[in-house]
Amino acid sequence: MKRNKIALAGIALFVAGGLALAGCAGTGSGTPSASEGGASTAIIKTNGSEPANPLIPTNTNEVGGGKILDEIFAGLIYYDAAGEPQNDMAESITVDDAQNLTVKIKEGQTFTDGTEVQAHNFIEAWNYGAKLSNEQLSSYFFEDIEGFSWDEDTELTGLVEVDDYTFTIALNKPASDFALRLGYSAFYPLPDVAFEDIDAFGENPIGNGPYKLAAEDAWQHDVQISLVKNEDYTGGRTAQNAGLDIIFYATQEAAYADLQGGNVDVIDGMPPSALATFEDELGERAVNQPAAIFQSFTIPERLAHFSGDEGKLRRAAISMAINREEITDVVFQGTRTPASDFTSPVIAGWSDSLEGAEVLAYNPDEAKKLWAEADAIAPWTGSFQIAYNADGGHQTWVDAVANSIKNTLGIDASGAPFVDFASLRTDVTGRTIQTAFRTGWQADYPGLYNFLGPLYATGAGSNDGDYSNPEFDDLLSSGISATDPEAANADFQEAQSILLADLPVLPLWYSNVTGGFAEGVENVEFGWNSVPLYHQITK
Repeated sequence: MKRNKIALAGIALFVAGGLALAGCAGTGSGTPSASEGGASTAIIKTNGSEPANPLIPTNTNEVGGGKILDEIFAGLIYYDAAGEPQNDMAESITVDDAQNLTVKIKEGQTFTDGTEVQAHNFIEAWNYGAKLSNEQLSSYFFEDIEGFSWDEDTELTGLVEVDDYTFTIALNKPASDFALRLGYSAFYPLPDVAFEDIDAFGENPIGNGPYKLAAEDAWQHDVQISLVKNEDYTGGRTAQNAGLDIIFYATQEAAYADLQGGNVDVIDGMPPSALATFEDELGERAVNQPAAIFQSFTIPERLAHFSGDEGKLRRAAISMAINREEITDVVFQGTRTPASDFTSPVIAGWSDSLEGAEVLAYNPDEAKKLWAEADAIAPWTGSFQIAYNADGGHQTWVDAVANSIKNTLGIDASGAPFVDFASLRTDVTGRTIQTAFRTGWQADYPGLYNFLGPLYATGAGSNDGDYSNPEFDDLLSSGISATDPEAANADFQEAQSILLADLPVLPLWYSNVTGGFAEGVENVEFGWNSVPLYHQITK
């Protein structure tokens, strides 16, 4: 059956029947129990990374925490394997125009504390996420709703409760893909109890998704988190297994060794050392497919030598000093593709012929020329470093990139490892890091704007380099206001040409998801955003 999509001009979304990668393996702490409909009674074990923050949907913008939130919460919609939106808590989402929506949610759906999911649970959660003083990392996602403010605590006046199961959304400007965004974790509802002690809630969250925490101590920090099937969930992602143990591996090598040894069931990242061999070793159990993942590194303008004209010259020089073709071929064995823009080839609107894209091509002579021009402004001093988390399999490519820069420009360049992802993100979000640092993007929802607005718009929540360009912002605004996809894509492509001139991040490559599953594990499917559809897996 063809699946329905969110559409504009008053057509509602209905569904029949109902988006950074990082110990040792242990047995699941959840107690398996028989499930209805012949579902597996097994606990599925998979890899993950320690969340950077407590599990609050509006304060999680990294893969480790997001992977967990997407299993224990359910939003108005979810995205299927192909990235198509499907109703979850929503009965319908009616888009009257690019600024006004009406949401009806299904009756009788509950959080795991037994309280019913109602309209106010969405409204209060979104208001909490948007409120300035709450300092939520994903507050940017509410920017388009009437009442949002970057400068003071305000209510989202654009959210109006009609009745227990209906609310309306009024936007302060057109946002033609707003309905498509509503499957992202920032838009999850919260139960009333969350606001009694939000910090305590983040350590032991109560959700409404296909899984729930196995017990109050289910989250063993830096070790794993144990989830069990939520028998009360009635959406389209009903678990076909009894639970999920997400193990926080220190290295990808350890995760792959456990997969080969049968101690973990499915992993979504291969160590660089295995890229040349894993498909032969796993055979039909190997996964290597395109995903909406973009890899880069950021050089903040606040660093010495990287502001103003000098900074633009040095960024361009460094970009042209990187041999992306060689690194993706040798280090990644063809599981990466050199980037030609800031988005992903699996997203509609992608282009490989943007104006200014030549800055992403390896050109050592031009790199040296631009570096010399920068030295004429202010002579280079010190060393160039790229920070990365050591638990994510990044050392090999970071060293390769650093060596390419060093050999081309004749400067000291190296990697700067952090022990884990949480440590790196702490320094990045706190603006205390004093080097360039690894960045990237795994899409939140399948839209081109998602790769641009959250990362490079002025004040955006994931704008780690504090980039700001009014001309870029204007083009983003124009593109997201356009109801004609071709017009929108034209604006987004022009906006990317500005990014290619400014290089707030240096694009490196697009990633395939490389993973695999163990013998005896069945019904494994990886989604558009590289994450396995855990609820389908059986063994």
